[in-house]
Amino acid sequence: MSTGVIILVVVVAVVAVIGAAVLAPRARGTRSGRGLKRRFGPEYERAVARHDGDVKAAERELAQRVERHGGLRERALEPEEAERFEARWTAAQEHFVDSPKDAVDEADRLLADLAQARGFPDGAQYEEQLSALSVHHAHHVHGYRHVHRVAHARVSEGPEGGKPGTEEMREAMVEARGLFEDLTGPVGRRPRESGRGSDGHRAHLPWALSGRHVKGS
Repeated sequence: MSTGVIILVVVVAVVAVIGAAVLAPRARGTRSGRGLKRRFGPEYERAVARHDGDVKAAERELAQRVERHGGLRERALEPEEAERFEARWTAAQEHFVDSPKDAVDEADRLLADLAQARGFPDGAQYEEQLSALSVHHAHHVHGYRHVHRVAHARVSEGPEGGKPGTEEMREAMVEARGLFEDLTGPVGRRPRESGRGSDGHRAHLPWALSGRHVKGS
């Protein structure tokens, strides 16, 4: 083997080692406590609470979510697709006045269909779809969780043993809109705080969800 070839092999090996050294801390950073907090935001705190304050258990769960779904590449919606989803959401909001429960049910189905259209797991696999959404849309995924829970609540799960009330259904719809806007927007758009506009002020809520003029409220 000539001297030139040996030198080339050594250079390639050194570059590979340096590259691995640079990428390793970055990969560990996304799985460290600080990295997970930054990535998951409020979802991090919910995970800790769900594990009764066990931070290590919560971080293991979140790191596993990143491992499973971190490489998912979202698909941008075609303009016609986005318009259809916008029309469905508008119809659900307007229907809320006459039938809050039907509107919540439609919002739950709509978010499942929308997430699937963006490349997330099938809505029939709710837990897996929610897990993937939490990795890429952590700041608004709770809205989907809330509207899904209300849509599938049994009679015994509501306040005082009754069904979820109109106010809780309204709140679920308002929270769910944050994820809807994320998923109908451009891929990679920075998340906004739910319920606030791009200027930081409270976003205008549609009259159908203002808490007034709703039958049964």
